[in-house]
Amino acid sequence: MSAAPGADVQPVEVDARGMRCPWPVLRAARAMRDHVAVLIRADDPIAGGELQALAGERGWTFAAVGEHAFLLRAGGGGPLP
Repeated sequence: MSAAPGADVQPVEVDARGMRCPWPVLRAARAMRDHVAVLIRADDPIAGGELQALAGERGWTFAAVGEHAFLLRAGGGGPLP
């Protein structure tokens, strides 16, 4: 069984601290064009939910990896219904 795309790739980091939504999500979406793993740092209280929705729409996995850090990886199994 093979690992999901991006599972062994070092994520590109995007610092969106101090930005209010939708900016963290827009920055993440831009990074997702060229990378298969994105670590985004965002301190907007709604950023986590918005980033999770973006990951689901694109078929990526989403994980909160700290209070203000979120990891998105390609190959999450398809978009949410």
